[in-house]
Amino acid sequence: MKIAIILALAGLCTVAAAQSGEDNSGTFNVVPFQFDPAGSQLVAAEWRSGTGCPTSAPIAVYPSTSPTITYQEPGCPTGDDRDKAVEGLLLAKTGPTANNASAGALITGVRGITLTELGYDIRKPDAFVDPRGSHCGAGAPRFNVVTEDNVTHFVGCASPPPLQTSTGFWIRLRWTAAQAFPPITSSVRSISIVFDEGQDTAPDNFGLAVLDNIDINGNLVRRGPRGSEGK
Repeated sequence: MKIAIILALAGLCTVAAAQSGEDNSGTFNVVPFQFDPAGSQLVAAEWRSGTGCPTSAPIAVYPSTSPTITYQEPGCPTGDDRDKAVEGLLLAKTGPTANNASAGALITGVRGITLTELGYDIRKPDAFVDPRGSHCGAGAPRFNVVTEDNVTHFVGCASPPPLQTSTGFWIRLRWTAAQAFPPITSSVRSISIVFDEGQDTAPDNFGLAVLDNIDINGNLVRRGPRGSEGK
């Protein structure tokens, strides 16, 4: 996906975030978008309730119909007690990578910051190289960071290799500004997450990823900028 297209969406996404009234991290919003100029209907991007990483989620152990215990996913040691709908950022590309279409999200409120850390939790067991679970490729889901010196920097899920800080049915991944390609040395103009690898991309051939707790300089965005169903 061309970065110019992402930047063209910035104004619309910022307006959507401002109108939503939703307070996520107090600083940043993560606003989903879909780029599909040919109308293939093969990409999707949305915050979806019931797909995120549960932290202290009440569950009813069968055969009970009332909450009996709370469930804490070890792969996401910190979460958001206000996220009652347990939202996750679903990004999908069905079909081939060659299709000129992508799913993604624009991160608002980042202009002018000095970037020190990027990351997210991804719904995938054990390790980022595991073929099970969400797609975690060299190119997707990736951060595209444009700096004020007009350079675009890339941080892919599997390239550069992330620092994995927790393990479970989800995993927590982190990168520094110095790990980006090329390394980030200037202040930020824009940041987006792009998912443009389809089902023909190994090792999982899944074409879908679910993310949560998007990390910008230690600030975690855990919910969407507009209300989800069930809220």
